[in-house]
Amino acid sequence: MPLVALAVAALAVGFEQIVQWKYGPMGLVAFAALTIGLKARSTTISGIGAVILVMLLAQSG
Repeated sequence: MPLVALAVAALAVGFEQIVQWKYGPMGLVAFAALTIGLKARSTTISGIGAVILVMLLAQSG
């Protein structure tokens, strides 16, 4: 079980670094808001993070 948790944590950190590299600090803020909102079960915070990420994705495409 600890190996699975370590692998998931590594993937999360890797994804976070990719988001920050590609979308800058705003992408990191959006990803953090989405993650915090999901963990806290706050639809408002997770919705804000999701909307910002979608806006960044739409802008780059």
